[in-house]
Amino acid sequence: MSNHHQDSDLLVETECGSVRGIVADGVRTWRGIPFAAAPAGALRFNAPKPPLAWQGVRDASEFGPIPMQKRGYEAIGGAGKTTPISEDCLTVNVSAPLQPSGNLRPVVVWIYGGGFSVGGTRAPLYRGDGLVKSGDVIYVSFNYRVGVFGFSDFSAWSTPESPIQSNPGLRDQVAALGWIKRNISAFGGDPDRVTIVGQSAGAMSVVTLMCIPSAAGLFHRAIAMSPNAGSAFGPERHRTWAAEIVKLLGLDPDDKAAVSHSLKRLSAETLCEASGRFFYDVAPDAVAGMLPTSPVVDGDFLPFSPIDAFRLGKAHPVPLVIGTMSREGAILDKVLTVIATRPNRLEDMFKRSGWAVRERIASVYHGYPSKRAAIDVGGDFTFWHPSVLIAEGHARVAPCWVYLFDYATPLTRLIFGAATHGLDLSMLFGTTGEGDLGKLDLFTKKASREMSRRFQGDLLGFARGAQPRWPTYDLDRRMTRIFDHTDRDESDPRRDRRLAWGEFVVT
Repeated sequence: MSNHHQDSDLLVETECGSVRGIVADGVRTWRGIPFAAAPAGALRFNAPKPPLAWQGVRDASEFGPIPMQKRGYEAIGGAGKTTPISEDCLTVNVSAPLQPSGNLRPVVVWIYGGGFSVGGTRAPLYRGDGLVKSGDVIYVSFNYRVGVFGFSDFSAWSTPESPIQSNPGLRDQVAALGWIKRNISAFGGDPDRVTIVGQSAGAMSVVTLMCIPSAAGLFHRAIAMSPNAGSAFGPERHRTWAAEIVKLLGLDPDDKAAVSHSLKRLSAETLCEASGRFFYDVAPDAVAGMLPTSPVVDGDFLPFSPIDAFRLGKAHPVPLVIGTMSREGAILDKVLTVIATRPNRLEDMFKRSGWAVRERIASVYHGYPSKRAAIDVGGDFTFWHPSVLIAEGHARVAPCWVYLFDYATPLTRLIFGAATHGLDLSMLFGTTGEGDLGKLDLFTKKASREMSRRFQGDLLGFARGAQPRWPTYDLDRRMTRIFDHTDRDESDPRRDRRLAWGEFVVT
């Protein structure tokens, strides 16, 4: 391929202007393309607006800043000490195989996790080069607002002079998917074969997008890896949490005009500091079992919680793969304490549900309320059990496949007891043995690479239109793929736990 031809393959015309990408790590890639205007000033806490068009060719060789957030969570995709962060963060990144194709390729859209409070697309893990090369797909990632800017609900303080909307972060996601729908064919992607994939809060985003009316038709398949699918709450509860942040800002929640005016004009750093005190210091004990940075069921943009929408058959009927890790809570007890994995917080949660529910659940977790058993209760409550409820509802209206990821290296089992939250990321992206988490693959790199090949292959095959290698989920057999050293299929694994949890959710 001549240099001239290479240059032409890197120059792409989008709806707002031309962008020039680069070749990096064996793929063509375009980074930091705006899909919305900076959501700052008067646009803060509102739905994203279209970006301004530009003249000439825009350099798309560098990632844009990630969203405003508390620093110190680089290990889970957040901001380190020097990571660029900004309110002007709404950008999309696209990667494609080196060789253009005469046919449009399937599109894989990655939605990062981070508890809706941290995260961004700059993390090396999320670059997706391995997916592009292994799956012959177009890979897309985008930033969305997190924390106080994206998942606190200040709409109760909206005024005509300073309007405020619910769910800014989710509205960013819908806007990004709309940009992909309109522009991805210019990069060689098929706008009618889009699969959204997310992990943790990114997976919660996936199942929530399946419940948002305005997201209909923007994607055609979905993969949810460890969604905290019960973490969506009504406006009253969100308003209570937002009022606490307003007080920490030194404002009077009863002075609507002053609050709305200040929320638009305070520095981003001030908002981050106050909300961080609430999210990380106050909330873990004050709102046991709940994630205060979460979607708000506003009855309009998000009419129903995911649990209710799937139960009622109102989610978009696209094929879904959903799964969890075998011991989700083990790592979260160390890095994300807002998740209820400690006995005192679980007991506070159960107080709101009644003693009978507590006894029924405790009876199937040997040793509860010991620390180890509490970690399992909290992990199952937050991730596994809600995923079962999602699968039960979706299986009635669309093809649904369920998995339980149980593969763990000896070091992983020594430290965490079993496969835990987030350890499937390197399996999906094909980065086993790399980075800090790669140390868990010490002495077992060959086995981990083989596990990654199977797991990644199944999910990429699904994104390309194939059916997974295991039976669909139904309410009779509840067939579940167990990913392990040797994969297998089981009918209704953890049946005793499933029956004990029943329809339990925290509201």
